[in-house]
This record gives sequence, structure tokens and C-alpha cells, in this order.
Amino acid sequence: MIEVKPAHDFGDMATMFAPKNPESSVCWCLSWRLGSKENRSLVGSQRAEKVRELCARDLAPGVLAYRDGEVAGWAGIAPRAELHPFANSRKIPHLDDLPVWSLWCIRVRPGFRKQGVTPALIEGAVDYARVNGAPVVESYPADNGGERVDLTMAFVGTRDMFERAGFEKAAETTSVVGGFPRILMRRTLT
Repeated sequence: MIEVKPAHDFGDMATMFAPKNPESSVCWCLSWRLGSKENRSLVGSQRAEKVRELCARDLAPGVLAYRDGEVAGWAGIAPRAELHPFANSRKIPHLDDLPVWSLWCIRVRPGFRKQGVTPALIEGAVDYARVNGAPVVESYPADNGGERVDLTMAFVGTRDMFERAGFEKAAETTSVVGGFPRILMRRTLT
């Protein structure tokens, strides 16, 4: 069974993101949340501490999927206004003034792939946004036409995966990931 919960447990977040060497500067899914200056200034364990702060807030930084009680995956979901790169993007348009939430990252741990974790994460993220009053959830997946997406760039998801989850293409973007154009997809919640 797969259960999706708000990511308030820092230890479980560390299961998804912590490097073997705590002083390594890995993403921790902060690159799409922070402005570039702040993102570059946080190095090594400072990145983990920033995530610890985010987990302690009332509004979790995203959701975690659990399969049989074990951390299986992550989805980054938050109000777009909190996500500096999306709130200020010149490549991904704002379609209207709605307080949309952005679903920007999906990651499934090795050993849990191809077991239904991704659809559960998307649905769990959408549910979390709905419970917190979001009128619309946006995603910005690769429009890969069925071609394979390199695993290092697959965190954005694909058009097909979001269409299966009830999202519809809402706009083109000028953003590219892994050689594929990204599109703006939406799922209306109200």
C-alpha cells in the first residue's frame, strides 16, 4: 500500500536527499524554491538545515510517499508565490492571477520504481494543495513525445504522466529540460 503525507519529517526527507558526505552541496529540492543568490550561498549541511526549517513550518515543503511504511518518493508542491524561480520566470508564463500551486519535482527512490509511486505522489500532492486552498495546480513537464528522458532530468515528469493524472496542457513555455520543451499543464481543483 502507498500512503502520501505532508513532508514534515526531516529524517524522511533526508532519506530522499541526503548525500553520503553531509558537506556535499546537493539539491535537496531547493534550487526551484530559492532565489539563485540564496541557493548558491547555501552549501553543504546548510542546505539540509534549510530543509529542516521548511519541514518545521505549518505548510510542508512537499509530500512524501511511503510504501509499506518505508520512504518511497517525494513530490515538491507549494504555492508558486513561494517558489522564486517560478514566481519570477521569464520562460514559464503566468496565465492569470490565480494563486496557483506548482508541482515541480517528482522523485522515486530506486527499488520503488514502476510500482505506482509516481501516480500516488501526483495525486497526493494535488490533494495536499486542495486541502490548503489551492484553486489550481500547475506542472511544467517535458513534452517528450514518448521518447526516453534522461533520469537526471526526469524529475520534472512527462506530459503523459500528468495527462493520466487529469492535467491539461495550458500553454507553451520557452523552458527546455534534457533537450525537450517543457509545457505548462494545469489541473483545476475548484
